[in-house]
Amino acid sequence: MSAYPSTVQARSQSSRGIGKLVLRIFLILQALIVLYPLVWNVLASFKTNAEVMESPWSLPSALHFGNYARAFTTARIGDYMVNSVLVVAMSMAVLLFTAVPTAYVLGRMNFRGRSFLTNFYMAGLFIGGVYIIVPLFLMMNDLNMLNNRFWLSAVYATGSLPFSVFLLTGFMKSIPHDYEEAAMIDGCGYFGTLFKVIIPMARPGIITLIVFSFFDFWNEYVLAMTFITDDVKKTIPIGLSNLMQIQQYATDWGSLFAGLVIVLVPTILVYALLQKRLTQGMMLGGVKG
Repeated sequence: MSAYPSTVQARSQSSRGIGKLVLRIFLILQALIVLYPLVWNVLASFKTNAEVMESPWSLPSALHFGNYARAFTTARIGDYMVNSVLVVAMSMAVLLFTAVPTAYVLGRMNFRGRSFLTNFYMAGLFIGGVYIIVPLFLMMNDLNMLNNRFWLSAVYATGSLPFSVFLLTGFMKSIPHDYEEAAMIDGCGYFGTLFKVIIPMARPGIITLIVFSFFDFWNEYVLAMTFITDDVKKTIPIGLSNLMQIQQYATDWGSLFAGLVIVLVPTILVYALLQKRLTQGMMLGGVKG
């Protein structure tokens, strides 16, 4: 009789071990599927045009760093990156300046119309920028806002505002009111409480928002293609698209792949630097939300 529970326990542990092994194999295969194109792209960026055409799957015979030099000079990837950095920085500043106080008001204060305002912002989650691009273009054209990087940043921030408010409101609601009441007793007003108490305690949610917004703004193509017409003001996605069209006819595949690697570097760095905080923020939001 005593051997039966131990046998069942052994079988249960064996099945769990098999399940973990299958899961690890699946995750390893998935990682290889994701990493292989990236590794291939990096290797191709060091090849000559002849090597890319003759043996695309082989290793480069030598590291041709001239591909990266041509990507910066001839293809002007550096100029496009500067424009993207400016647009992303301005978009992030506008977004945080509007989303954090809005989430603070909706998540921490009780007032008449709060439910309506919350639902109003949440309704924006179902409106994509592509659906309103024509009236938005006509309005910006009438107001002379086209071909301006700041107004493009404002459009990005406005389009991301509903999701940002939705994300941050959950973090704001999870903060105990005792901290807010203690700050009020110490003489802090609403703004003092927001900057000294709420924002530091909601930092995981803000960092999560920054990472998601960075990826969104950095890779956005349709709105930038529509609202920016001057070549010197175009962002990375548009510049990369132009580079692909030009290099197909110029047969300079090495600089094309080098440009792709250059574009990937900022996103990889941002994720590598903030990956731990991003994971903590998502787990914290999932537990408290």
